Amino acid sequence: MDGLLDVKKQIKTYVETIADQKSIELLDLLPSGKMLRSKLILKIAGISDESIKLCAVVEMIHAASLLHDDVIDDATTRRGQQTINSIFDNKTSIMFGDILYSKAFTELTKMPQNIAYTISNAVTLLSVGELIDVELSKTFNTSYDKYLDMIYKKTASLIEASAKSAAIMSSKNSDNFSIYGRNLGLAFQMIDDILDITEDSAKLGKPSMLDFVEGKVTIPYLLLWDRINDGDKLILQSLYKKALTHDELEWIKSKMNETSVVMDSIKMARKYGLEAIEAIKDEQNEELVLIMTSMIERDF
Repeated sequence: MDGLLDVKKQIKTYVETIADQKSIELLDLLPSGKMLRSKLILKIAGISDESIKLCAVVEMIHAASLLHDDVIDDATTRRGQQTINSIFDNKTSIMFGDILYSKAFTELTKMPQNIAYTISNAVTLLSVGELIDVELSKTFNTSYDKYLDMIYKKTASLIEASAKSAAIMSSKNSDNFSIYGRNLGLAFQMIDDILDITEDSAKLGKPSMLDFVEGKVTIPYLLLWDRINDGDKLILQSLYKKALTHDELEWIKSKMNETSVVMDSIKMARKYGLEAIEAIKDEQNEELVLIMTSMIERDF
């Protein structure tokens, strides 16, 4: 057993101790994701009661952030399933997110202080990242630094904290694993941003190329902006945050093909992946190398 089933059981146990039937019902409706953060923790710290509890806390925090994210984005599906806000309403999604956050923090207080600080500080960064994401979506962002800062805080910070906490728990080099987690998180988000363009709607579980419609200028669009002429820049800006027709989608894809931005975006993500692998080269943990390589070699 890889421990992930134990993590799910632990999450259910935590929610059951709240003694609220609605929360248990809502938990059962949450779509099951990749559990990347749990996989990391268990590969670094091994399977134990302590590591399972840490995984459960991190997964609850991640789930809470997604519940809030779905409200912010007016999302109706996630991973091919209906979101809580679309089944019920925004208030239910927000409050259930708050319940998961607060219960996770309650359990975090029982853990060693340095682990509790590492995880809770990442949640602050995650929340700031959400706020930056909202601000960036108001205008057409052309800054790489702002994009990287946002994806670090919103996505990579909790992955970084998960890897670091697992290293602390197992008396390993927390600095090396922190670097690994940070770079894994950056690569992971970049790959997701690329897949939004390259995958079809059925595989994504949401409409393809939805990021741009929602006001997210991700790494392929940043590269595209730098490589097209002023006339095409005006066209691209006019399509920003707009329900795109088939012809408009095809125009964006053709410009991306002409400028090789998708392949270069993949190269950038792989660069972060290789930096992550380099950080733990002395740890002799092939499974962590496999996590990274399988993620950055996904189908495009």
